[in-house]
Amino acid sequence: MSQVITFVERLNELFSYRDGHLYWKSLSSPLSRAKIGAKAGALATRGYWRVKVDGVTHMAHRVIYAMHNNGYCPEFIDHIDGNTGNNKIENLRPATITENAQNVKLHKNSTTGIKNVSWMPSKNRWRVMISINKKRKTWLVKDLELAELVAIEARDKYHGKFANHGI
Repeated sequence: MSQVITFVERLNELFSYRDGHLYWKSLSSPLSRAKIGAKAGALATRGYWRVKVDGVTHMAHRVIYAMHNNGYCPEFIDHIDGNTGNNKIENLRPATITENAQNVKLHKNSTTGIKNVSWMPSKNRWRVMISINKKRKTWLVKDLELAELVAIEARDKYHGKFANHGI
């Protein structure tokens, strides 16, 4: 009678984990070009690492999280420091889609250089806008420095441990 193994058992059969990276312990296919002991996976779009398990591509951070949590893997995993290439287990936490979105850095097309702050010419004011439970909350402020402080306070209050101040 053949033994059925779980997905996490298969992951632990194939990979060892060290310092945020996966390394091959055994190969998932005899035709694989990978070498035992070599770093597993490849860098993909937006800085994410991916690995193949029995011909199926998986995000490395999801594999690492599952390996450390007895196979459990939430729908969304947040990289605490915002670096999608940092897959150290202490940098990964379960999140909702909203929490994951709250922990984003400053967008590269920001005209103010301050997260959640933009200029409203029609009001001649700086606008601070954040999302709270899928609703937008807005403050209008005369001074840019004050707008930045309002944005920081609002993110801390409403986003809690997922607040990212754009760094």
